[in-house]
Amino acid sequence: MGAGRLYAAVAAGGFRRYATYRTATAAGVFTNTVFGLILAYTYLALWHERPHLGGYDEGQALTYVWTGQALLMTVSVMGGGFEDELIERIRTGDIAIDLYRPADLQLWWLSADMGRALFHLLGRGVVPLVVGALLFPLALPTSPLTWLAFLVAVGFGVVVSFAIRFVVALCAFWLLDGAGVAQLSWLLAVFCSGMLLPLNVFPGALGEIVRVLPWSALLQAPLDVLLGTADPLSTYAFQGAWAVVLLGAGRLVQSAATRRVVAQGG
Repeated sequence: MGAGRLYAAVAAGGFRRYATYRTATAAGVFTNTVFGLILAYTYLALWHERPHLGGYDEGQALTYVWTGQALLMTVSVMGGGFEDELIERIRTGDIAIDLYRPADLQLWWLSADMGRALFHLLGRGVVPLVVGALLFPLALPTSPLTWLAFLVAVGFGVVVSFAIRFVVALCAFWLLDGAGVAQLSWLLAVFCSGMLLPLNVFPGALGEIVRVLPWSALLQAPLDVLLGTADPLSTYAFQGAWAVVLLGAGRLVQSAATRRVVAQGG
């Protein structure tokens, strides 16, 4: 089997794996919808007091809420992807088998995570967005090109999210437990991705800083492409730059981890 076919099979396996969790998926759809309702009414109250806050009108703000809920699991803002399993394999020593496998560790897990992301986009993303569109006047684009540009930005966001979580998970090689670092990464993602509020709302220097951090590539960047408030090409350049940097960092950490395993005799 060629390398491309191998990683395509891994991605398909990741999709099928999450597709088997039907009850969890249904519960997730319900949870995303309920939180979408809570956030939508909170945003309505906030935008009633501060119209055009962050450069969005009310319809754009509501669209931000519901599309954001559709993407939460796709880009794993709050974790729930491969990282827990990878940390456990490092803790138990099973990672040695993975490192000696004739397949690239990073590409293997990236492929599996892409399959997971595609399932969550379809399985947990569509229904909350449809509910939001039925209950609220969303400012959804009508151009297929805008939706295509948005989906490309989502793909970049998934890669950046993976790259962050891959580095975080590999920290378990040097720590007794990687859970603490994973929780810290989760908190940063919640605050800096635009999950709670659009990053455009953050004032002054804080707003400038959070918009250039990698977590903004997860939600804020794709949503601005969808809303037409950001140029797709410059957004892709920003996301792609962070993807290259973080994937490169993951390579370096993976090489250091491999040397550690070899030095310890596997």
